[in-house]
Order: sequence, then C-alpha cells, then structure tokens
Amino acid sequence: MSKESKKILLSGVKPTGRVHIGNYFGAMKQFVDLQDKYECYIFIADYHAMTTVQNRAELMQGIIDVALDYLAIGLDPKKVILFKQSDVPQVTELTWMFNCITTMPYLMRAHAYKDAEAKNKEINVGLFDYPMLMASDILMQDADLVPVGQDQKQHVEYARDTAQKFNRIYGETFKMPEHFILPQVEVVPGIDGRKMSKSYDNVIPLFATDEEIKKAVMKIPTDSKGVDEPKNPDESIIFSIHKLLLIGEEAKALENKYKKGGMGYKEAKELLIKDLIAFIKPMREKREMLAQDMDSVLDILKEGGKRASMKAEKKMKEVREKVGVEIY
Repeated sequence: MSKESKKILLSGVKPTGRVHIGNYFGAMKQFVDLQDKYECYIFIADYHAMTTVQNRAELMQGIIDVALDYLAIGLDPKKVILFKQSDVPQVTELTWMFNCITTMPYLMRAHAYKDAEAKNKEINVGLFDYPMLMASDILMQDADLVPVGQDQKQHVEYARDTAQKFNRIYGETFKMPEHFILPQVEVVPGIDGRKMSKSYDNVIPLFATDEEIKKAVMKIPTDSKGVDEPKNPDESIIFSIHKLLLIGEEAKALENKYKKGGMGYKEAKELLIKDLIAFIKPMREKREMLAQDMDSVLDILKEGGKRASMKAEKKMKEVREKVGVEIY
C-alpha cells in the first residue's frame, strides 16, 4: 500500500507518570501493530500535561520517558512520525482561532470539566480549553482516525463539531475525523483485582526490574484452596494477568491446569513471574540501551517535529487566508 493511499492515524500521549502493562496492552501495543497499516502521527502531549504538571524537571523527564517507552516497545521512527506537541506551534495558533468560534456553554459539557467541577476543584483555563487544543491537534494533521477508548469518544466529537463549524463559517477546510475504538482489549486487572491504574497503586510497571515483578506478583491475593483442589481460572487475578502474555493454545493449557487441580497458587505465581520477566526484560534492556544514546532519541523527536510542523504550516497558511489575517 503506498503512503499516499494510507489513512492518517493520530494519537497523543501525555507525559505523566511511569507506564504499566495495562497501558501497554490497552493501547501502546496497538500503535506498534498499526504502524504498517496507517500513516501514524504519535505526539507527546506536553502542552496538555501542563494543565496538571507545573514543574520543569518533571515535565522534561516525562517527555523523555514517553519517547524512550515508545521506541523501546517497537515504534519505528522510519514508519511513524513521533514528535512533541510543542514543536508544532501552529497548533496553539489554531486553538485561538477555534476559541473565537466556540462558546463557553459548549465547553462546559466536556467530561473532564464536569468531573473537576463535581469534585469542587479549582479549574484552570487550560483544563477548560483542553478540548479545543485537542481539536487543533487532530484537525491540523488531517487525521482520518483517532484511536480512543470507549470513554474518550467525546474528544473526537469535539474535533468534528469544531471542523463543521469552521467549515460552515469560512468554507471547506478541515477533514472530518473518525474515532477508532482500539480492537477489543479486556480491562487489564491490577494486582488487587481492580482495573490496573496508578491511582490504585496496583500496577506492574512495563519496564519493571525482575525484583519489582516478583514483589508485585507475590502481593496478588488468592483464596484458601489447597494445591490439589481445582481452581476457577476466571476468578483468579493471577490467571487474568498471565493470559495476556500467552499465545493461543498456551492460555488454554494453563487454564486446564487451574481446573484440573494439582497446581498451587505459589506455583501459579512463580510461572507468572517467569513469563513476565521473559516478556519485560528485552524491552527493558532496549530502553536502557536507548537511554545511553539520548542524542539519537532527541534527534528522532526533532525530526518528527519538523515534519509535523511543515505539514501544519501548509494547513495554517490556508486557514490564515480563510479567516482573513493573511494579507501580504
């Protein structure tokens, strides 16, 4: 398939916090799987992060971490444009133009705003205007598809509404993006059985050391069934995590082992630790190797930023002409 005929897929990743295997199986892995099928733009959403991260060192480290994480799991900079949002200044310029055609009651319907308001949080203008910055990210690169979870479809709806409104006022300019619900991935359970989440402190970090893996798995709660008793794999947190790592018949064979009896939870945990180490170790080592050559990693981001910004500037030239500020 030629690059010209490929659809454009765009996704942003906020540089906040250490990634875990829930992030990997929930979204990150799919970007690697999709990089041959689509023309992919993956950006590090550093301006979005500023609504909550207001510490220079933390933000800089977060940006570097996301770049390392995505390159370590197999994102190929020859196939994917990986860039920093702040390297495309046209996005904030476009956001201002979108702000001028957007009403406050419309933005007050955003989930993030309503959620913050319900919790009586003090809401900064950045959080309030978040949907418009996201609409600019999406529409600027002429994205056809935006991968989102079921709960994030509203972001794409805001981009579509904004494109429609701008096109109606100024003439056909922006493509109508579609949301792309990632192929059905089961909710990845944390080590306490709830959804894996940093806020629950129940995660297995994606680039964990062998010791961190052992410690996390040994914390998984189990029932009191003895070694010889059959166990229900559907009720086992250990099995729920383990099956993510297994291919085809391997998962079925392990499931039967649980049902048959003769395998205690200690053995089940040891098997999970072994397979997690085998899964995580190569990615962790690749990440460590990449971190030793940060100049090359930063060059990838700079190059991605240049390419994304060149494309954005073409679009902004058209936009400036349409709105009437391009007079020279």
